[in-house]
Amino acid sequence: MKKALIISLLLLGFINPVMAQDTDRKENHERIKALKVAFFTQELKLTDKLSEKFWPIYNQYEEQRRKLHKREHIDLANVECITEDEADDLIKEFLAVESEEYKIKKQLFKDLKEIITAKDIIRIHKLEDEFHKKLIKEYRSKKERNDTNSNE
Repeated sequence: MKKALIISLLLLGFINPVMAQDTDRKENHERIKALKVAFFTQELKLTDKLSEKFWPIYNQYEEQRRKLHKREHIDLANVECITEDEADDLIKEFLAVESEEYKIKKQLFKDLKEIITAKDIIRIHKLEDEFHKKLIKEYRSKKERNDTNSNE
């Protein structure tokens, strides 16, 4: 319980600066990453020994996934201006990215299975959703406070 309180306080303490508009994007990424490490470590009850094995594997997966999503990130605002051939190429690229993402996730599960239980691997998916929801909730809360303060 005490750990949960500490993690919650850390989360709140880090999220405010994370959401600040002036803060450098790389700093935001590092802060969010630190929050995620703390959250996952607590929720999965990772010991120091397990953390030493878990985080390099998970971080490699995250980096591969980030690179894939950069490939997939295309400005679709001008979709009316592309040709049918270009649209076909985009579809092929989307499918290639999804296929590659499947492969790296499959490798992640295989690698993690050597150090944590299958149940914990399943929990990771749930924890990713929970963490994302907490970030969004805190962002919205901060935005509401800022909007309220600017209206006064």
